[in-house]
Amino acid sequence: MGIPVRQLIEKLLFVLLTRVLAAMAMAAASALAQSAGQPLVPDSSPALGGPLIVDSTSHVVVMQYEAWFGPNAVTFQNAEAMPILQSEDMRGVGGGYDSTDPRVIRQHIEWMKYMGVDAALIDVSNNVGCIFSTGEVSSRFCNPADESFRKGNQTILSNTGNLYPAWSALGTSLKLIPQLGCLSNLDLNIDGSGKSGLQQEAEYFGKLMERYPKLNVEYQGRPLMLIFMGVTPTNPLPACPLSAVMKILKTSGLDKKYTFRIDAGYLDSQPYYWANPDETPTGPVQIAPEYGFWSWVDRYKAAYALYPTYNATIPSSAKRVENFTASIATAGENGWGCPPPTYCPDDALRYDGASYATWDDFMALADKLEPLFLIVHQFNEFTTPDEGWNANTSGDIEPTQAPRGWGYGALEAVHDRIERYRQETSDNHR
Repeated sequence: MGIPVRQLIEKLLFVLLTRVLAAMAMAAASALAQSAGQPLVPDSSPALGGPLIVDSTSHVVVMQYEAWFGPNAVTFQNAEAMPILQSEDMRGVGGGYDSTDPRVIRQHIEWMKYMGVDAALIDVSNNVGCIFSTGEVSSRFCNPADESFRKGNQTILSNTGNLYPAWSALGTSLKLIPQLGCLSNLDLNIDGSGKSGLQQEAEYFGKLMERYPKLNVEYQGRPLMLIFMGVTPTNPLPACPLSAVMKILKTSGLDKKYTFRIDAGYLDSQPYYWANPDETPTGPVQIAPEYGFWSWVDRYKAAYALYPTYNATIPSSAKRVENFTASIATAGENGWGCPPPTYCPDDALRYDGASYATWDDFMALADKLEPLFLIVHQFNEFTTPDEGWNANTSGDIEPTQAPRGWGYGALEAVHDRIERYRQETSDNHR
């Protein structure tokens, strides 16, 4: 039996709409790239409302989100699981989706709204110096010094920048927060423009934020950006010195246009940065005010004195903090496998039976700390698993395919717990 005429017409209209949206997004991204040094006219497309203004009464939920995927960027061939969403142009590279696919973008927005998210933290923190370098590829900016490596990372930047025109055209009320990166001295080196990759990245996203102000999150009177620095258990001192980062922001004048926060990973294992470096934690750990780092991902295993961190209490409340990050699962201090496939005893696994135990534990602390910014780590990294494939060692939320994926389980778990978090924080302020 043939397809009914009405269904055929609806299908053709859907295809036409997605193609129109894609063309609009590509045109907007191209115009942005060509407008360097020129004043930008604010976008007048139908993104709902104005920027999200954060004050001392806010409870903002931010989802870490990666627009890294595409046939010329990151693929899913070695990923821990295969996403439910698929794009036609990814068939030739093993399946998965293209982050510029309008249908995928629309579905991701709907899922984030369902989970109760206010904003997406859009992450372009890797290889920043390489992305913005020009001319012949050089080891001064790129490791490896390979042109295909640089182009792949530049595609990630383009995919991420595309979210601004694409989200605006769809009229969403959700917001975007750029996460910049400074992970090595390569990101601080000056190129022919007289600027570091870090400065150029901040200016790149600054232009997008100027053109699409309705998609911004404003904090302390200015649009908010984060800068990720690579603090790890084996590298307690960041390869990008904090003083160098702050100098770039000050001398460029960027610190007068935007509010910046520095986030770092695994601060649970870095007493160097704690307010009390000599303490043996029995609960959440405060970061020293002179650093003020926001947590990016922390481990949580009370039996091993591993507790997540927070950066400060806000002036108007002795109870509330500025930032806290909650995760679906976190590896132990030596990774997941000790050796693989045996779990490390300090792993915080996804499941306890069928429940999302680690997520629930993190959120119980969020209930108590009531952060201004609750970051959820993470929606869709799809990394190569550390110890062979196992859903218990993945911190991703996006729905994935059977038989190896977790279906919609994480999406539902986050929805249910964020809904409860909203209710409890609302009750606390009645």
